[in-house]
Amino acid sequence: MNYDYLVIAGYFALIMGIGIAFKNMAAKSTSDYFRGGGRMLWWMVGSTAFMMQFSAWTFTGAAGKAFTDGFAVSLVFFANAFSYFCGWAYFAHRFRQMRVDTPTQAIGRRFGSGNELFFSCALIVFTILNAGIWLNALGVFSSAVFEADINLTIIFIGLAVVFISVLAGAWGVVASDFVQTLTVAVVSVACAVVALVKVGGPVKLVQDFPVDFVMGPDMNYGLLLVGTFVFFLCKQLITIMNMHDAFRFLNAKDSINARKAALLAMCLMAVGSVIWFIPPWASAIFYPDAAAAYPELGNKAADAVYLVFARNAMPVGTVGLLLAGLFAATMSSMDSALNKNSGIFVRSIYQPYLEKRHKAVSDKSLLDMSRLLSLVSGVLVIALALYFKSLKELSLFDLMMSLSAMIQVPILIPLILGLLVKRTPSWAPWVTVLLGLFVSWFMLNILTPQVAANWMGLDPFTRREATDMNLILTIGGQVFITGGFFCLTSLFYKETSDKYLPQTEHFFEDLETPVIADSEQDEYDQQQRYKLGVMVSFMGAGLTLMVFIPNPIWGRIIFLLCGVVILFIGLLLRRSSGIEPNAI
Repeated sequence: MNYDYLVIAGYFALIMGIGIAFKNMAAKSTSDYFRGGGRMLWWMVGSTAFMMQFSAWTFTGAAGKAFTDGFAVSLVFFANAFSYFCGWAYFAHRFRQMRVDTPTQAIGRRFGSGNELFFSCALIVFTILNAGIWLNALGVFSSAVFEADINLTIIFIGLAVVFISVLAGAWGVVASDFVQTLTVAVVSVACAVVALVKVGGPVKLVQDFPVDFVMGPDMNYGLLLVGTFVFFLCKQLITIMNMHDAFRFLNAKDSINARKAALLAMCLMAVGSVIWFIPPWASAIFYPDAAAAYPELGNKAADAVYLVFARNAMPVGTVGLLLAGLFAATMSSMDSALNKNSGIFVRSIYQPYLEKRHKAVSDKSLLDMSRLLSLVSGVLVIALALYFKSLKELSLFDLMMSLSAMIQVPILIPLILGLLVKRTPSWAPWVTVLLGLFVSWFMLNILTPQVAANWMGLDPFTRREATDMNLILTIGGQVFITGGFFCLTSLFYKETSDKYLPQTEHFFEDLETPVIADSEQDEYDQQQRYKLGVMVSFMGAGLTLMVFIPNPIWGRIIFLLCGVVILFIGLLLRRSSGIEPNAI
């Protein structure tokens, strides 16, 4: 009997249950559909902020990088934790205080309607590209598990994600993110504990790693690793704490909850930065030929290393739980992207188009259009994932990093600096983006890593060194050239010709004015706690039942402990709601 299939089926039943449970809360208005009406508790918002930086790529592309290069991959996730610290310190509550339903509405309030339209189009396209990479990563991994056709796997998983994301809007997305955070935590901690026990502890893990654990292979210049980390900090701050990615914190019920959410995401990311990669590091010791187990994946074979560990070192049923965690991670990232895109299109493109032509449209019609757009976006994501599958010569890690550094950073630089530099001409944001794209092209084709090596009188870079140097050059160029240009545009600002001045002044006033929850919030708080408490309890019960899977005693104990912990969390949530079971 294949218990892994039962585990996955149980997981999908749970996620569907969440969608059904929260469907009515998303059906009231477009604001509820796009951001839960801005009424969500901090632990829900914090989990969705965490999960948005955690996709199947973490268990595949990043795990493959950890398997071959050691500790270096953790630097990306430490940079994420640093970004959420900055969110707690400065950005998160201000994002909530922008008082908008979608991130591009905030862009319109800050920079004007022309820039709102420009960034809406650019961000929709980029978000679909990113989601295609996430879905591709999941397809690579799950097709290897089931030995199924990767094309059919991507299509099936994509359609499942689309169905769930369309069903319950932001409430379903964020609620499922909380449950999925628990799923990821269970998988990660269980695998990490077993890996450390088998390898003999963290000291042995570092000592027995096949190559230098910190430097990794093919790295002759340690300063490159330091430079990569420094610029990772800059890149992740730009790509997480900006007006576009502020949508995570628009859901929070007030300013205080937005800050708490950022703090929760920071803690989860900091701990996870190490825990996630213990199994791949241990696999490099126990299963050095793990990548050879899946030659059909080409150069991406190392991305299936988590599967090798789960099959060889973990109790029966863990592969299904691991797949559930992968589904959780990608569904979280993808359904958030689809929900956000529909909101951007409706609020910043479709609705303004109708208003300019004086066409009345009901909120119910906009809600129906939002669901349709989520469906269309999902189909496009599936098509892109199938295309990325054909790029065998490029690893998922390189694909993600290249796309992010070369395209995402130029788009987002004005959206973080615009919160700090108040006086800029109306043309500054879109011209900055065009300059940033030129900088990316220049670094890719003219100022290449080998050219930089020649200038510095160094030996030719290895492939890994060239990749890291290209990242340093690209992000450095974006930070100093593109970011510097945006700041310098303030020299050309003329207050007398700024038709958006009153609107901008009002935006910055709101940015510093706390949001306080209204008197109706208590009912929403109760509903969130009770509904999620029930769903988490079901999840805990399912994990507890896994003790009946034929396994060694230590394997059964692992499932029992995980189940009891999750059941306890579910019980706490239900009791804190103050709602009796027969009241719903």
